Amino acid sequence: MRTTHYISKETITLETISAILEENKLLALSEDSITKMEACRAYLNEKLKNQDQPIYGINTGFGSLYDVKISTENLTKLQENLVMSHACGTGDRVPKAIVKLMLLLKVQSLSYGHSGVQLETAQRLMDFYNNNILPVIYTQGSLGASGDLAPLAHLALPLIGKGNVYYKGDIVSGASILKTFKWEPITLQSKEGLALLNGTQFMTAYGVHLLMKSYKLSYTADLVGSISLEAFDGRLEPFNELVHLVRPHNGQIKTAERVRTFLQDSELILQPKQHVQDPYSFRCMPQVHGATKDTLDFVRKTFITEINSVTDNPNVFSQEDEIISGGNFHGQPLALALDYLKIAMAELGNISERRVFQLVSGLRGLPTFLVDNPGLNSGFMIPQYTAASIVSANKQLASPASVDSIVSSNGQEDHVSMGANGATQAFTLINNIERILAIELFNASQALFFRAPLKSSSFIEAVLAAFREDVTFVSNDRELYIDIQNAIAFLTNLQIDDREIYE
Repeated sequence: MRTTHYISKETITLETISAILEENKLLALSEDSITKMEACRAYLNEKLKNQDQPIYGINTGFGSLYDVKISTENLTKLQENLVMSHACGTGDRVPKAIVKLMLLLKVQSLSYGHSGVQLETAQRLMDFYNNNILPVIYTQGSLGASGDLAPLAHLALPLIGKGNVYYKGDIVSGASILKTFKWEPITLQSKEGLALLNGTQFMTAYGVHLLMKSYKLSYTADLVGSISLEAFDGRLEPFNELVHLVRPHNGQIKTAERVRTFLQDSELILQPKQHVQDPYSFRCMPQVHGATKDTLDFVRKTFITEINSVTDNPNVFSQEDEIISGGNFHGQPLALALDYLKIAMAELGNISERRVFQLVSGLRGLPTFLVDNPGLNSGFMIPQYTAASIVSANKQLASPASVDSIVSSNGQEDHVSMGANGATQAFTLINNIERILAIELFNASQALFFRAPLKSSSFIEAVLAAFREDVTFVSNDRELYIDIQNAIAFLTNLQIDDREIYE
């Protein structure tokens, strides 16, 4: 039986969202949220009844049309026109997991009672979420500044019986899904279209999804790097706590501690070494992986603030009797955080590929390209090429999107964040990191066969035993893309306790 998460003023965290998704919880509004939203809507209705002055986005046009007054009888048509005209997305479809997050985060933002939407509108968004009805949204179209206008317009279209949705494996029209559930289209009231379209939920949903994956990949990089360290017959001294306490960056300390934990009771790490130092890609894992961890914590703080915020415009303050047109829809904090996330995660791929290069180079008693009869067999020569190709692509994707801006809306919107482009770039880049780490694990597992009979730690041996059920030892050349695909699937499905990931 599905349990319910009540959307409220309580801070929503990555752990909260992870639990909502993993446990397939239903969404509902708390009594406090209902009270606030009803009071805000009632205030707005009363304001329009008693005031003839133009209020931006409520009884005026939008963007550079802010000074065009709209008559009372046309306010619903104004909001519907806004949703339809702004649904200009194109390109690839947004992944369903991110659309589902967009629904959750949009309701969360509306629930604070500063947006003026009807309860019916928020409830319908939750109905979509609870019944896994996911609007079809496109990746291209948002400048990340007036809110994510185009993507959020596509999110809103099915409310009025327009657009398309995913339902039970098919794409169906917004009109047909309303008929299926015997729902009437929402009659949008003043400001509602603007409240739905203004907001940062496209960027934020990508960011939250990618942060959860990045934390897991950060743990995975430590684990795979430790396996490579063993395969390369590396030294444990660079992970000694004393080294890191005199340069006490939190991520650095955590990485070294994690590697020491992974390597407890290893025979390989304790055997006498013929070399005094390891290359940086092994020796400096705490410093490099650790810097990424510290970046993740900064990005996390930014996104937690955002998902617990009101991001539409104008903001309605019923108790203060104020309706203020501001700029909370501007995505600059997210744009910078997404660019920083891209750069930090790209570095995990950069250093991983260097460890792969070292493992196939015929050093430390390992055969060239990790295979018997090199020459007849190419062995692991080309997986390193593949990793290098992906790393190079990531360097291009990691270029900051936020340094760009294009004037729009006849000059009224003269600085934009481009955070939406950063979000979609980050999606590709971070999925690439999983592929690079999978190639490293494939190489490290192969290399460790040549270290027998010495064994790694009991923990690493258990991980490798599971991995080798899908990816076996390569004796002679075979179609390695199948092994790489299996290695990626292994990392994707690797179960890690949230306490390990987020601590």
